[in-house]
Amino acid sequence: MIKTKSTNNKSRKGLLASSLVVSGMTLLSRILGMVRDVVIAASFGAGASADAFFVAFKIPNFLRRLFAEGAFSQAFVPILAEVQQSNTDLMRSIVSRVAGNLGLILILVTVAAILLAPLLVMLFAPGFIALPAKFDLTVQLLRLTFPYLLLISLTAFAGSLLNAHQRFAVPAFTPVLLNLSLIVAVLWLAPRLAVPIMAMAWGVLAAGFVQLAFQLPFLARLGLLAWPQVDFNNHHIRKIMQLMLPALFGISVSQINLLLDTVLASLLQTSSISWLYYSERLVQLPLGVFGIAIATVLLPSLSQQYTKASKQAFSATLDWALRMVLLIGLPATLVLELLAEPLIITLFHYGEMTVRDVVSSAASLKAYAFGLLAFMFIKVLAPSYFSRQDMRTPVRIGIWAMLSNMILNVIFVWYLATYNWDLAHVGLALATALSAFVNAALLAWGLYRLNILRFSSGWLLWWLRLLIANAALIGFILWLQNPLQQWLEWSLWQRVWQLAQLTILGGLVYVSCLWLFGLRLYHLRDL
Repeated sequence: MIKTKSTNNKSRKGLLASSLVVSGMTLLSRILGMVRDVVIAASFGAGASADAFFVAFKIPNFLRRLFAEGAFSQAFVPILAEVQQSNTDLMRSIVSRVAGNLGLILILVTVAAILLAPLLVMLFAPGFIALPAKFDLTVQLLRLTFPYLLLISLTAFAGSLLNAHQRFAVPAFTPVLLNLSLIVAVLWLAPRLAVPIMAMAWGVLAAGFVQLAFQLPFLARLGLLAWPQVDFNNHHIRKIMQLMLPALFGISVSQINLLLDTVLASLLQTSSISWLYYSERLVQLPLGVFGIAIATVLLPSLSQQYTKASKQAFSATLDWALRMVLLIGLPATLVLELLAEPLIITLFHYGEMTVRDVVSSAASLKAYAFGLLAFMFIKVLAPSYFSRQDMRTPVRIGIWAMLSNMILNVIFVWYLATYNWDLAHVGLALATALSAFVNAALLAWGLYRLNILRFSSGWLLWWLRLLIANAALIGFILWLQNPLQQWLEWSLWQRVWQLAQLTILGGLVYVSCLWLFGLRLYHLRDL
């Protein structure tokens, strides 16, 4: 028993270290992503051309998250964990066939999407049909951005291989290249084009090539850079495909809900899509840096523990992940709720971004932030099913979550549109947040019934520490907070300085309270 506990603690130390590596790289990417969005907001604001690009980028980006990072990774990593127990030649053979099959399917999908771009825009942004200029611009942008799906999906495949071999830093750093590409596109290319927003599409396409090329040398060092082969009859390939089909829906319900928001937002007033985009981007910062980072390192570990039939270690690892989500997710939610307007003003209120855009974006940010914890829990709970090669349960749960999202969309949009037309888009964000809680709760209940989700000792003390520390954080922010008008009147550096004080000092208050009430770093490793 002592040996098992020691092994579990050592495993979680490795998870914590790997999570910090991924979080650090992801933080760099998200910071550059914020810089990218600041540049976009200043250059294009929240008008028709910005709406057109966000839709044209969201379609391949949604499919990337749904197909490559969602279904494919969740189906491929557990099979890879099995193969790693065998031999390198078998693994190279599977990698070769997966690359060939994936590449062929994506090429066919990309060609079809380019040819059928007008139909895709009609499907995903039906509100643009009544605006011919906006519709045509979106079609042109989509034909340039859609090949990004092919390139980034192959990049995600390479990243899955690297993650499975505990090489987390390279895949986590790769998105930095997308942000750099788009920043260069806006600042250098856009002024040289007749239609400046087209520079964004060219930047996306260039980023796809750069990101894929960046990861290939690291695969070569592992001996996994094999020539692609098309073979759908291989046993392992068939198993991956069987697991992928339900996973296509299971892991990506939140992404489907966000896409439904885009569809409905296209039917609302111009700028609604942009308001939702800017607010969603801020929620993605803590979600990506912490939630997705934990989930990234969690899946390979859970898959290996399931392969080794180590149920106790499996449950202990899941318990650790849930505590980490609460440790980061609760204060992140509070900061986004309390500082929604200052965040939007400091980051985006320049150039073409108006005060109305600020207020509307902040309103949807508060709604999205309400669901941040649920989004994080889904990222942790869903891999617990996928690592056990159970794809069907998350699908059933996902269907209920999506149905609840659709119903709540209609209710909230109708109610808020009646109250204030400028707040109609907030109903979409609020519905997404609430449906995420439905998804997370059902996932947790299913794991509890399977006797997998078992809370270890110390949860009462954990909650007590979190409640005290978060209460102190709330009090500190409210004490130093300034009126909205003051934020609007300040210069860039005044805004940055004030926001830095609130967030950095608030973080110190939070950490200090946790320390004063007995939480130590070794507790995070040895939970």
